[in-house]
Amino acid sequence: MPDIPAATPRARVRVPLRFADGYGADAELVTFHGLTDGREHLAVVLGEPGPIPLVRLHSECLTGDVFGSARCDCGPQLREAVERIAGRGGVLLYLRQEGRGIGLYNKLDAYALQDEGLDTYAANAALGLPEDARDYTAAAQMLGALGITELDLLSNNPDKAEQLRSLGVAVRDRVPTGVFTTAHNVRYLRAKVLQTQHTLPLAELTELTAG
Repeated sequence: MPDIPAATPRARVRVPLRFADGYGADAELVTFHGLTDGREHLAVVLGEPGPIPLVRLHSECLTGDVFGSARCDCGPQLREAVERIAGRGGVLLYLRQEGRGIGLYNKLDAYALQDEGLDTYAANAALGLPEDARDYTAAAQMLGALGITELDLLSNNPDKAEQLRSLGVAVRDRVPTGVFTTAHNVRYLRAKVLQTQHTLPLAELTELTAG
């Protein structure tokens, strides 16, 4: 287990969140000092977190979170996570890891290769980039700064749970998110199941792809 440096809260501010569909929740946004990667990650505290809060690590996705891109499921996952966490009590960590850590421009370059037939992982590789460059050390630091040592993780991605455990965070359970398919993202979702073992219904996604 690595000995990672401690981070500390920098500022806390109350922000009312309002979504396009009318849903709203009151949140406390927390910033941090001492994060190892130097990025401006954000914790969104929702509801009344208990001893084992519900936590989501959400990687920033400008195209999905802000512009509503149908090429991924990031926007719907973010919206769902806020409501589910607010209902139970917990934290959403909004991590500045655009494009699974490769950045916005590289992500759009990868999109262009996907339009030529490559899947999301093969497109990254064709650009000479990692299939998934995300590291969750800063997330573990943020959780430690918030006093969270054990949690239930809202995620379909087993790598997130494995990385947190290796960083000393006890993940009691991994809770799957909803499945948000569109005509534009079904091949992307299927690739996540086949390449990185995301917990999504492969048979259903295969049928939609074939159709």
